Formats: sequence, structure tokens, C-alpha cells
Amino acid sequence: MITRVFTIAWNTGREAVRSKLLYTLFFFALVLIFASLILANISYVERNRILQDIGLASIRFFSVAISIFVGVGLIHKEVERRTVYTILSKPLSRGEFLLGKYLGLVGTLWLQAAIMIAVFAAISLLRGVALDAGHAAAFGLLAVELAVVVAIATFFSAFTTPLLASLFAGGVWIAGNLTRNLRDIGADSGVEIVQQVTALLHRVLPDLASFNLSIEAAHGLPVAASDLWLPALYGAAYVTIVLVCAVTIFERRDFK
Repeated sequence: MITRVFTIAWNTGREAVRSKLLYTLFFFALVLIFASLILANISYVERNRILQDIGLASIRFFSVAISIFVGVGLIHKEVERRTVYTILSKPLSRGEFLLGKYLGLVGTLWLQAAIMIAVFAAISLLRGVALDAGHAAAFGLLAVELAVVVAIATFFSAFTTPLLASLFAGGVWIAGNLTRNLRDIGADSGVEIVQQVTALLHRVLPDLASFNLSIEAAHGLPVAASDLWLPALYGAAYVTIVLVCAVTIFERRDFK
């Protein structure tokens, strides 16, 4: 099983690397990171903070964008080219196929994120901005967030078109960054039904705000160990649940 999943993951990674969309978004991410250096140089106050804020935001936004727009096409491309029939005719379960696709894309995204982080680190060091444990924690949770977003994109790609999957995945990502605010608004509303609905949304949708430590990294704020391992554990559990749902749906899908 491990060998079969690894083979699918390796081929998926090779295919994702050749994606023009990935390179387009990756290029814009690097441009924006370098632009943060220019903006920091022309600013009169808090240059280093501007560099950090724009750089970290660019890495997170474009990494998520790549994970969504590349991830939603994971299954559709195979179905459209009819290669899924050949692949699944071999001694390979649909669950193994989907898991291999997921792992291949996650590995590719972690690699491109590592390149952007390396560029950001080089620019920061050239500006005399030291990177500390807060940056390491922020980058580590970014990797977890990407794994969660790819799982969500994989889930939607298992049963719908790339356009709808990208809209659904993008909507979940936006809502996932606002679930805490919705929960707090519902708690303060005093209306029981609103409180129940917002609490349910907070439980069902991913709490993506827990993976964002950009403010702590940019401002040099202390990061507790629980701020790292609790979100990581939560992300792993959420990915597992979403992938199980995706496999269940994909195994029942009729490709005819």
C-alpha cells in the first residue's frame, strides 16, 4: 500500500511542478516579497515591520491560493484525460489513489513554500532583521494550514467540477478565518438560535486563525508551546476527518 501511495504521490508532484498556474502564482508571490523590500525602503517609520508584514502575508496568501487552484484539479484532470480508468484498473484502491494525490500536492506546496520562505529570510537578513522562534512557529503552522486547505480542496474535487470546487474551497478558507469572530458575535448577540448556529459553524468549519502567527512573528511577540502543538494536533485531526469523507465520496463516485 505504502509503495502504491508513494508512486501516485511522486507522479502527482511531478505533474504539479509542471503546472503553469503554480508558476504564475509563485512568480507573483516572489514579486510581492521583493516589493515589500522596496516599500520598506521608501517608508520613514517601522521599515522592518512593513517588510515582515508584507512578506509573511504574501507567503501565506499565495501558498493558500496555489493549494486551492491546483488542488481542485487533482481528480478532474485524471477523469478528463481518461487516465483514471487506467490507473484504477490496476491493483490500486480509490482511497490509495486519492491519498497519493493529496500527499503529492502537499509535498509540492511545502517545497514552494520553503523556497518563498528562504527568499524572505534572505531579504530579512540583508535588512538586518533577525528571524527568531516566532518565525519558525509561523512557518510550521503555515505548513499545517496548507495541509488542511489541500484536504478541503481534495474533498470538493472528489465530487464536483474545478470551478465549483475552487469556489467552495475558497469560501471555506475565508469563512475559516472568521469563525472565531462569528462565534464571539453570536455569543454577544443574546439570541439563542444565533449562538447555536455560530457555535456550530465554529466547530464544523476549520479554525484557520489558529494557524496564523504572522503578527507574533512580525512583532517579535512570545509564542507559547501550546500555540504550536495544539493547532498542529487540531490540523492533523481535521485533515484526517476531511480525507476520510473525501475517500468515502470518491469510492462511490460513478465516472461513466
